[in-house]
Amino acid sequence: MAPDLWMFENQARQSGYLRVAGLDEAGRGPLAGPVVAAAVVVPPSFSVQGVTDSKQLSEKKRNDLFDKIFIHADAVGVGMADEKEIDHLNILRASLLAMERAVENLSAVPDHLLIDGTFQIASDISQTAIPKGDARSISIAAASIIAKVTRDRLMMVYHSEYPLYGFDRHKGYPTQAHREAIKTHGCCPIHRRSFKGVKEYL
Repeated sequence: MAPDLWMFENQARQSGYLRVAGLDEAGRGPLAGPVVAAAVVVPPSFSVQGVTDSKQLSEKKRNDLFDKIFIHADAVGVGMADEKEIDHLNILRASLLAMERAVENLSAVPDHLLIDGTFQIASDISQTAIPKGDARSISIAAASIIAKVTRDRLMMVYHSEYPLYGFDRHKGYPTQAHREAIKTHGCCPIHRRSFKGVKEYL
């Protein structure tokens, strides 16, 4: 049976939280580029069909849903941490920082956060961490789509600046082609210098 994607939002509202934001990030695994997070507040009337974990969707479907989520959500915030912050902090702390920035960039302050994963962020706002939340919560699923599409589009821009690496194809993830490009051309400014697969070629 398919999970009730509204369960966590409904539980929060029953506890008195009226503005619930779902949080997720994209880009923990790549060797290059930022980690991007999104925070999305969906109203009870939100009826966009097909919203689920972004990893389960085609690129075309993600792009279609990206636009619909922006239109029908009460609020959308995006935050990121770049490769220098990732190298300085580590990828987990940088991911949480990106989420904190996404919440700060919401047009209205939420009163409860639903966060994908097992960690909470540095915030006074009430929050619940939900393992595999992108497949269990409608607002986290929406955030996963916003974060993924935003990051993919950013990596397309980086591809135009650094065309030798194929960022348009793998978006910075450690594919064989990407590893070969680093081996051949060395690192570019957006590579994560603390990551295995990059630091060996500095």
